[in-house]
Amino acid sequence: MAAQLQFRDVTLGYDRHPAVHHLDGEVASGALLAVVGPNGAGKSTLFRGIVGILKPLSGAIASDGLDVRDIAYLPQTADIDRSFPISVFDFVGTGLWRSTGFFGGVDKRAGGKIIQALASVGLNGFENRPIGTLSGGQMQRMLFARVLLQDARVIVLDEPFNAIDTKTSADLLALVGRWHGEKRTVVAALHDMDLVRAHFPETLLLARGKVAWGATAEVLTAENLLEARRMCEAFDDGAAACAVDDMSSRAA
Repeated sequence: MAAQLQFRDVTLGYDRHPAVHHLDGEVASGALLAVVGPNGAGKSTLFRGIVGILKPLSGAIASDGLDVRDIAYLPQTADIDRSFPISVFDFVGTGLWRSTGFFGGVDKRAGGKIIQALASVGLNGFENRPIGTLSGGQMQRMLFARVLLQDARVIVLDEPFNAIDTKTSADLLALVGRWHGEKRTVVAALHDMDLVRAHFPETLLLARGKVAWGATAEVLTAENLLEARRMCEAFDDGAAACAVDDMSSRAA
């Protein structure tokens, strides 16, 4: 199967200090990939690189001719300013920017799509609620509704099931399964290994560099998880972006 995303010796970071170090690999079109690793492993940094928020310090991320409109991004809820005075309806409506533009109005047809997306995630009747009044689970459902409207070929989810109840997790997992069935490419950062084993056939174990990448059962071994923790603990946060140490060879 053709590659949807390719990482070519890519290093990503901030202020010339790498957070993801010399990553190689590819994500096949239609893949359902979990990205896991210890806190500080570089998962969110990698996702910001995929969606174009962060430019590589070196190497490249190729996306098979996709542009930013073909990639939907669900950030961590901590990245959303919940104090911003916007309604659930208007926030979800930003998922239509591909067709309306950032400053386009919402006509009756677009409004119907927003209502339908909210119903699909169980938020009927929440249209006029300020986003700051939502619970954690409701906030996550709202973010999924916006992704639904984007109708993207590649969907990038950063900790989509973090700190939400079991019912919400099950509902949103069903939506991820639907996207996978539609042959969309789904990449999700996760920390619940049982959930990964049960629902994600492929996993990238990241610890600033690649520890293992492949079939989930082969990646999530006790040995690999221990190595990931050791690699994160040993990583030099002050290393220069151009410095290549033996970590990349250990992770290959």
